Amino acid sequence: MSVLSRRIGKVKPSPTLAVTAKAKELRDQGRDVIGLGSGEPDFDTPEHIKEAAIKAVRDGFTKYTPVPGTPELRAAVAEKFKRDNGLDYSPKQVVVTVGGKQAIYNLIQAIIDPGDEVIIPAPYWVSYPDIVLLADGQPVIVDTAEADGFKMTPAALETAITPRSKLLVINSPSNPTGAAYTEAEIKALGEVLKRHPQVWVMSDDIYEKIVFDGFRFVTIAQVVPELRERTITINGVSKAYAMTGWRIGYAAGPKSVIEAMDTLQSQSTSNATSIAQAAALAALRGDQNCLAPMMKAFTERRNYVVQRMNAMPGLSCLLPEGSFYAYPSMAGLIGRRTASGLLIDNSITFGEYLLEAQNVAVVAGLAFGKDPYFRISFATSMQKLEKAMDRIQAAAEQLMGG
Repeated sequence: MSVLSRRIGKVKPSPTLAVTAKAKELRDQGRDVIGLGSGEPDFDTPEHIKEAAIKAVRDGFTKYTPVPGTPELRAAVAEKFKRDNGLDYSPKQVVVTVGGKQAIYNLIQAIIDPGDEVIIPAPYWVSYPDIVLLADGQPVIVDTAEADGFKMTPAALETAITPRSKLLVINSPSNPTGAAYTEAEIKALGEVLKRHPQVWVMSDDIYEKIVFDGFRFVTIAQVVPELRERTITINGVSKAYAMTGWRIGYAAGPKSVIEAMDTLQSQSTSNATSIAQAAALAALRGDQNCLAPMMKAFTERRNYVVQRMNAMPGLSCLLPEGSFYAYPSMAGLIGRRTASGLLIDNSITFGEYLLEAQNVAVVAGLAFGKDPYFRISFATSMQKLEKAMDRIQAAAEQLMGG
C-alpha cells in the first residue's frame, strides 16, 4: 500500500516550472538552451524597493508579523485598490500571502467543499485545476476560441453554470494567452452572474500593470458592483515590480472570506517574510515611474515576437493585449515529421522537437488546456528572443520541407 495520500495523486508538478528546470539542467550540461518558459521578468527589482528591504534588515525588522500582513502593508494594499481600481476595502479586508499562488490556494481551500464546481476558462494558468482538485472540488473547463480572442463568452458561461457551481475564475490579462477583457466584456459576464447568486468570483489580476496599446484594465468588482460582496480579487507585486522571488501576493474581498484565508494561513506558512513585506510596501507606495522602462521593453518584445511568428510557415499568433506571453498556434505543423521521423501530433511533441533540435524551451499548450498552441514568455532579452525566433523559424521550415 502506498504511503502517499490519494489527494497528492490528483495533482502533477507545474509544467511551467518543469520546463524552466529542464532548460537550466541542459544549460548546466553545456548546451546553449534559450528558455522561454518562465513567467519571470528579466529585470532587476527597482533600487528603491531593494533599499527598503536592506533598511528593514538593518533596523531589525526580522521577526514575526501578524499572519495577514503588517498593518502598514495591508493599508497600502487597500490604498492601491482605491487608487487604481476605485474599490473601497478596509485593511481588515486584505490578507497578504506568500505569493499570489498562496492567495489562490487559500481562497479555494477556504470556500470549496467536496463536489463544488469551479468554472475555469481554457487556456488557463496551469495551477488552477490542480488547486481545485486539492480541495476535492471539480474543475469545469470552459473552452474558448481563438476567434474570440481566447475570451469566454457570456453564452459559454451560462451553459457551464449548474446548481453545484461555486466559483468562477477570471484571469485578465491572461496567462498564457495575454487576452484581456474589456469593460464591456466583463459587464456582459457580470449580467450572467447576477442571475446565479450561488456563484462567487475569483479575479486574478496579477498582470494588471502589464497592458499594451492603451488598453484600459478593469476588474469585475469595479465595474459590476452588484458582485462585489461575492468577489475576491487576487494580486501581488511579483510581475509588475520584478519581485518574483520576494513572494508577496495579496487578496481583498468580503471580511468573512478574508478572515477564513487568514485562519488557514495561520496553520500553514503564518506570515509572509517580514523583509519582503517591507519591500512590497515600498513598491506600492513608492514612485511608480519604475514601471515605464519595463513596459517599453515588453511592448517592443511583444511586437517583435508576434511579427516573427506570423511570418513563419505553419505558425500564427494573436497580438496579446497584456501580460508578457504570446500563445502561437502551430496548427499548420500538425502531421508533419522531423528529419528523424518524429511525428508532430500535438504541442508536446513540438516542444520536445524544439528543445532537442533547436535548444529552445517553450511550454506546450496542452499544459494550459488547449492545443495546438504553445506559450512563449517574452520576459527575456531581445538578444535572446532574436536568437530563439531564428531557431523556431528553422524548426518550422524544416517541418514544412523548406
